[in-house]
Amino acid sequence: MFDDLLDGDAIALAAHIHGGDVSATEIAKAALDRMAEREPLIAAFCTPTPELALQQAATVDRSRARGEALGPLAGVPMGVKDLICTAGVKTTSGSAAYRDFIPQEDDISVERMLAAGAIMLGKTTAPEFGYSGVGHNPLFPAPRNPWHREMTTGGSSAGSGAALAARLCPLALGSDGGGSVRIPAAHCGVFGFKASMGRVPLWPGCRDERYPGVSSWESLEHIGPMTRSVADAALMMSVIAGPDMRDRHSIPCGDINWREAPQRDIRGLRIAFSADWGYVAVDGEVRDIVTRAAQRFASELGCELEEAHPDLGDRSATFAALVALESDLSGMRSLPREEMSPHLQAMLQQPWRAETFTDAIADRKAVVNQLWRFMQRYDLIITPTLATPPFPLNMQGPEIIAGRMVRSDHWLSFCYPFNFSGQPAASVPAGFTASGLPVGMQIVGRHLDDATVLAASAAFERLQPWNAVQPPLFATREKP
Repeated sequence: MFDDLLDGDAIALAAHIHGGDVSATEIAKAALDRMAEREPLIAAFCTPTPELALQQAATVDRSRARGEALGPLAGVPMGVKDLICTAGVKTTSGSAAYRDFIPQEDDISVERMLAAGAIMLGKTTAPEFGYSGVGHNPLFPAPRNPWHREMTTGGSSAGSGAALAARLCPLALGSDGGGSVRIPAAHCGVFGFKASMGRVPLWPGCRDERYPGVSSWESLEHIGPMTRSVADAALMMSVIAGPDMRDRHSIPCGDINWREAPQRDIRGLRIAFSADWGYVAVDGEVRDIVTRAAQRFASELGCELEEAHPDLGDRSATFAALVALESDLSGMRSLPREEMSPHLQAMLQQPWRAETFTDAIADRKAVVNQLWRFMQRYDLIITPTLATPPFPLNMQGPEIIAGRMVRSDHWLSFCYPFNFSGQPAASVPAGFTASGLPVGMQIVGRHLDDATVLAASAAFERLQPWNAVQPPLFATREKP
């Protein structure tokens, strides 16, 4: 029974706990037993918190015994990305400079998840300060992809994606400054949602000037749910969304009923489909899988699908400059660099010029303007989430895709433009390569139209369910 509940969705699990069919403590122990078996194979959690999880579960059980109202996530296990602050629990951000850092307060999203009754299994591994699309950092082993242990999970919410795919928990918090929720969602065969900028407030992450490296990416970063179903992500959004005075970017969301959004009818939506942005080198299998998935919106879901792209061109240099602009360069240059990731050292050594930053700001405005003008004609954009399937560990990215020589970050070309614009974007599992590796499809909405992205994602999920398919590594192993 516990295996079935852990393999299922959070909504059903919470209902069983609310109804008294199982206790939160029983679920926590089952999840920890599963972690003991599976975690050595994938290294999703850099800082497990078993004692805390059992304490939180016991609190839920005591509340239920007293007849008190339980939160919507009561007893549901979750993982929290190691870039997201957790009071009293080590938060290293994957950096030797913070190897012993214990925050005094929870990030707002963690605070809200815990208030809703979720129990924290631990912190999930991320690259140093999130400055990478894969999971490597100087402190911990890189998480391994449950679909193929020699392949990357993607990043920077690397451990969160691996934990979900391995069925260690049904919910995880990730963060997304250039795709970092959507990238591991695609590579791990799970659902990842980056809501509109400001829907989910952030504090202290990206906002607290006392912590160089941690306090970066202010106008790019989003906190987002990672789950194995769209409905579970909507449930998480109903908990973590909404303004907070600690985040000047946060906005009201009274215009959305998060729990009902996945049920909305999408017939008649106008969708632009671009398999390559007009310039991206895309793996042939990825192109075919995502094209077939996108065509189902027209053939089976009643949408109007048109091949089109907004002619964005390669804006990777703009993205790199914006990241550097929003980094505390002085503070980060003062940190010990002996163990710092090589790509971070390279960024800090670069002699950035004011004109490079102001050019990047102007170019970001151009991208945003191109996107809103393009989306006057469309309700949604569909693309591949990534240009490649998962690739071997210990790479930043492939340098040959579809026979073309490319930069090692080229595979991320579909993600970061929507951090420029702050538009809502999701990655849904679209299918598998011939070798059994997951491929993600990106669904992007208009400014603040988060509900339509969730509705389209859920419609595709009903058409092509993904959660029943488990990584062979765990589907064929004896259960604990």
